[in-house]
Amino acid sequence: MLQSTRGIVLHSFKYGDTSIICNIYTETHGKVPFLIQGARKHKAKLKANLFQPFFLLDLEIYYKEKRQLQKIKEARNDVPFETILYDNSKRSIAIFLAEVLNKTIQSEDADKQLFEFIYNHIKILDIKEKGLANFHLSFLVQLAKFLGFYPQNNFNAENKFFDLKNGFFTKIKPFHKHHLNEKESEIFHEIMKYSADQHENLHISPSVRQKLLDKTIDFYYLHHSGNIHFKSYQILKEVFN
Repeated sequence: MLQSTRGIVLHSFKYGDTSIICNIYTETHGKVPFLIQGARKHKAKLKANLFQPFFLLDLEIYYKEKRQLQKIKEARNDVPFETILYDNSKRSIAIFLAEVLNKTIQSEDADKQLFEFIYNHIKILDIKEKGLANFHLSFLVQLAKFLGFYPQNNFNAENKFFDLKNGFFTKIKPFHKHHLNEKESEIFHEIMKYSADQHENLHISPSVRQKLLDKTIDFYYLHHSGNIHFKSYQILKEVFN
């Protein structure tokens, strides 16, 4: 059945001599794998370079329930990028966050709020001029809401330590290694309060930001049901160091 939907490209890889398989987070069906036949041919109707991480697409799809790989009839840029393709920092963020989404979103059920969250953040990333170094950290914290393990923001003068394993702030430093110190916990609390267009106002030193990002990745490892590893994370760290 032919359907129209918006989509967010998460990951693609070569399939056979000329085709690709692409995971796209769609507005109507959630995360869906598509087979794009002949995408790597010189005269392809649907070219492989249209399916890069975080590309925002308008799609005409042939969708059939329980089919392993769906098909695309038409695809075009919904919001052509102005900077992400040409800014190394932004492109590194896009590749990293697309990998995070590809590995943490499992359901093929539509989630309108999650779709809009991702879609709007990508548009913000493309036009953002300052505060870029905080973007991916803020995104990961807010994404946890949709993945079912958002931290409890009970930080106060007594609850000074964030326990990564249990997902809330505690009075006493946890005995295990999965926790934030007092300074990191305070900043983490601030990040939870800021929206996508406000986190640029957070002043975080590069060293503390890196520790927070490492610990947030640890938080994902602890709470995600699958065994996940983000290959592009090392590249992102190198870009911002």
